[in-house]
Amino acid sequence: MPRGRYSLHDTHDHTPLGEEHFHCAPGPSGWRYVSQTTTPSGRHAGSVDLALDELGRPIRLELHASSWQVRGAALDGVTWVRTDPTGEHATEGNVRAHAFTGTSPAFLVATARLLRLTPASPATRVRLVAFTDPVLAPRTLDQSWALVKSEAHTTDNGSLTVDEYQVSALDTGEQHLIHLAGDVVLSAPGIELEHLETPPSVFPAHPGSTDA
Repeated sequence: MPRGRYSLHDTHDHTPLGEEHFHCAPGPSGWRYVSQTTTPSGRHAGSVDLALDELGRPIRLELHASSWQVRGAALDGVTWVRTDPTGEHATEGNVRAHAFTGTSPAFLVATARLLRLTPASPATRVRLVAFTDPVLAPRTLDQSWALVKSEAHTTDNGSLTVDEYQVSALDTGEQHLIHLAGDVVLSAPGIELEHLETPPSVFPAHPGSTDA
């Protein structure tokens, strides 16, 4: 069960946004990621609880940030309920999308798991619903994912396979690279892995992918 800490920063001016303390693990029915986020001063800022099924679909999502809350799941696309800080008002949403995304590194692992690309795969389009800080406002976006290369590296704990993805925003054309090892993000825009207590988990192979 990987357990560690990411630092988060603004992708434009590199202003520190805080840290995310996480643990995650694959299980018989999929994968689960749980984390607590803190501000640069160390104050509690929110939490993430994401569970995927064996196909990489989000079967449960619970986000907290600035007293806002989102609960969601893959249902007729993706469906969610967003609750305001007072708890008096809740709004429902539904979009014909494949999955969720947001600032947490968990969503990069989840999208990669959903798509299951190989270096021979063509760039694959995926529609996601992003919940943006600080009030978890929903926004639908389209991305293109391609697995550029997959390389094995020797470590003290054995061989570690690092996957390099190129992710393109289809509305702006902006491109960036992310590096994943199993269920851990090694680097991505705005994300740095600062500490890892145990090696990344290796997902079981699965024949087939989504129809993204």
